[in-house]
Amino acid sequence: MSDLWKSVLSGVEQAIPPEQFSTWFSGTELISVDDQIATIGVPNVFKIKQLEVKYSKVLHDAFKQNQTELKEIKYIVQTNSRPKVKPRDLPPAQVAGTVSSPRVSSAPSAFQTGLNNRYTLDNFVIGSNNDLAVSIARNIVDKPGVGYNPFFLYGGPGLGKTHLVQAIGNELLRKDPKLKIHYTPTSSFYSDFIKSIQNKKGDEFHQKFKQLDVLIIDDFQMIVGKEASQVEFFDIFNELYGLNKQIIVTSDRLPSQIKTVDERLASRLTMTGAYDLQLPQFEDKCAILKAKAEFNGVQIEDAAIEYLAENVRTNIRDLEGEFNRLLAVADLKGMTPLAVINEGYVNTSKNPQSKAISSRQIVEKVAKYYQLTPKEMCSKSRVAHIKNARQVAMYMLSKELGMSTPKIAMEVGVKDHTTVMHGIKKIEGDLKLNFGLRDDLAALREKIYG
Repeated sequence: MSDLWKSVLSGVEQAIPPEQFSTWFSGTELISVDDQIATIGVPNVFKIKQLEVKYSKVLHDAFKQNQTELKEIKYIVQTNSRPKVKPRDLPPAQVAGTVSSPRVSSAPSAFQTGLNNRYTLDNFVIGSNNDLAVSIARNIVDKPGVGYNPFFLYGGPGLGKTHLVQAIGNELLRKDPKLKIHYTPTSSFYSDFIKSIQNKKGDEFHQKFKQLDVLIIDDFQMIVGKEASQVEFFDIFNELYGLNKQIIVTSDRLPSQIKTVDERLASRLTMTGAYDLQLPQFEDKCAILKAKAEFNGVQIEDAAIEYLAENVRTNIRDLEGEFNRLLAVADLKGMTPLAVINEGYVNTSKNPQSKAISSRQIVEKVAKYYQLTPKEMCSKSRVAHIKNARQVAMYMLSKELGMSTPKIAMEVGVKDHTTVMHGIKKIEGDLKLNFGLRDDLAALREKIYG
């Protein structure tokens, strides 16, 4: 069975990009082939959906190349390697969007890494909001200092940036315990640098970083106004980069959007691109909650998971907070999670993010954000900035309220619903590379639900 699976994976690997292969097929196992039905084990529930939707044909073709014609492929989550633990026995999750694990590094480094060994790629739930970043993370683990150096990870709070970059460090350390890896928040880098200057140990501080194989700097936006620290970091960056050492930096925004950041440094940090973690979509949130419930060994109805995914619209940290609160109340009341929701003991509408919003409010908020009146934005004007604002309003009416395209057309003053479809697709396409537009949408959601 294992030989067949190796041959199938070899065929798949030749058919898709290497980053996709390492992201979606790592940790998979062929369990059985019986009556033209293959059963494949996967490490988490989200991979099941991705494999079914994106890679079904690739897998069928790969099996066929190995003289195995299939009618169906089934997937099951492999849980034997993961102990079932009650939620109260687990240490609390420290980073949103993750499933806490009590795993301890088998070969800890004597070097002070600053890494939390609970953060791994295995317990980072992959979704459409983060799959590109995870693919790059795996590439770095395979080839540190080569393709994506520096790796600049960008995104709002509570989306799992800290987990992902620390997971890279932990995976690299697992492969080579001799590596000198150091993780530090920017605030700690700044305070340690100031202390070294006060104690006349600046050279010692610099030397500590110069010897690293991997440097991970978190929350780079905190460097605002700290010119001396910026100069020191730039010097360290140049030395490590010149030695092909891996540099990983996270921020809640692009370097070019951080006031007082030197243009040369901003350019260096994003020379291989800037990659972000986006807000999770409904399906992503459901997958995160199902993975969390699976790991914690708790039973929760799909309807309860969908309720949370629909009503918590801020970030993954808040989503997991509501999940934990629901389970706590269910345990206290001796009820099922869905019964707790139906009885009104847990109501996410208490959160301002979940209050009822009308289509008119969204139109008004979008118009005001782009410094227009609703009448101007909903006019027939083809002026670029007005047209862009109108398309953003179309997109938000669709995504936030689930309105049909004919109703959206009436709301924004266009006659043809196909114009709405085009506008929504335009925004969806721009979001892939336009970080400024992503910031606009995040800011608008705060204004709408705040």
